[in-house]
Amino acid sequence: MFTIESVQAREVIDSRGNPTIEVDLRLDSGATGRAAVPSGASTGSREALEMRDGDKKRYLGKGVLKASGNVKDLIAPRLVGQKFNSQLELDDALLQLDGTANKSKLGANAILGVSMAFCRATAMAENKPLYEWISHVCGDSREQLVLPVPLMNIFNGGAHADNGIDFQEFMIIPLGAPTFAEALRMGVEVFHHLKAVLRDEHLNTGVGDEGGFAPSLEDYEDKHEQVLEFVMQAIEQAGYVAGKDIYLGLDVAASEFFDSGRYKFEGRMLSSREMMAVYEKMIGSYPSLSLEDGLAEGDWDGWKDMTQRLGNRVQLVGDDIFVTNPTILKEGIQSKVANSVLVKLNQVGTVTETLRTIRIAQDAKYTAVISHRSGETEDTFIADLAVGVSAGQIKTGSASRSDRVAKYNQLLRIEEQLGRRATFLGIKSFMHGS
Repeated sequence: MFTIESVQAREVIDSRGNPTIEVDLRLDSGATGRAAVPSGASTGSREALEMRDGDKKRYLGKGVLKASGNVKDLIAPRLVGQKFNSQLELDDALLQLDGTANKSKLGANAILGVSMAFCRATAMAENKPLYEWISHVCGDSREQLVLPVPLMNIFNGGAHADNGIDFQEFMIIPLGAPTFAEALRMGVEVFHHLKAVLRDEHLNTGVGDEGGFAPSLEDYEDKHEQVLEFVMQAIEQAGYVAGKDIYLGLDVAASEFFDSGRYKFEGRMLSSREMMAVYEKMIGSYPSLSLEDGLAEGDWDGWKDMTQRLGNRVQLVGDDIFVTNPTILKEGIQSKVANSVLVKLNQVGTVTETLRTIRIAQDAKYTAVISHRSGETEDTFIADLAVGVSAGQIKTGSASRSDRVAKYNQLLRIEEQLGRRATFLGIKSFMHGS
């Protein structure tokens, strides 16, 4: 039984220089929890509502005083002094207080901040690390916990960069490592070698929202294949073998360039089938393991077709199409859409709903990829979440920017704390039903 003593909220600044909400929650035992809520750039239309103030004279309309005010004026009076037996009870109380399908009354950012802070406070009250507590909340009693394979976004495009590259993320996946720490080292080394490759090509080595390089490739004809070639060179120069030590992954974010039933890709208007042909060529030419949002969220027929054609060759991750929503994911599973789900806490808005989505995916033999957002803070909740649910995969950016590296460093600490209880599955993390 956990009794809430106080709930406070404030505006803080995220990694893109925009305000976000941070919540402090205290239990009567003295245990405390703090959580800062992330924010996305490319968002699915069915995500829970992120409440912004809209006052153009303040933070260009992106302030979150309304959301933080809702924590103070609406949520705190309902929670303070109340006893809750579980995370589920707390989150149910928040959902009932909001009463809308998309959390538009209180704001998903307000609700999630409280939900995450409560999870941290109860972990402290039980004297457990957050990842252990999350495992307990899930009802998982396994002794061994899985450290995730990092899907490292080392080249940014799309909504995460202003460089004319349509695809949003080009990732490296270091599978040929025995531990998370070694996988991270491999990824970091490739990152530095990619910087050298780009410098040799006289390209800018500034980074995008998620810490990956983001040069303009306007002088190159096949921009996307050229990025893959650069990454392949970096892998080789780092002393690794592509397709053995390190694989490639893509987040296309196709909804961002989908219009009137067609995809505007490299100046051409392509059909769903024609986009699939692009992916088939890339998968055949490069050692690719994961393809995220290859088609738009509204193109369900295309997704079904793509899953049938490519689903036995590559992990097909649904982000915008599922938006971490358990009900929508169930629809996708029944329709045989994708074979993996991207998990973003703020898309659905509570810890409980997030855990429910992960359980539904795992029960259906879909993989679950725990993910950051492009607007992040120093909060490391998703690192503990990935281990607590033994997801096996995490996306949290490149090997630069402290908002990204904070999650990797937390995973290093967790692996050290777990010792022999830590498992790193490598390629098995991508096998459906493993």
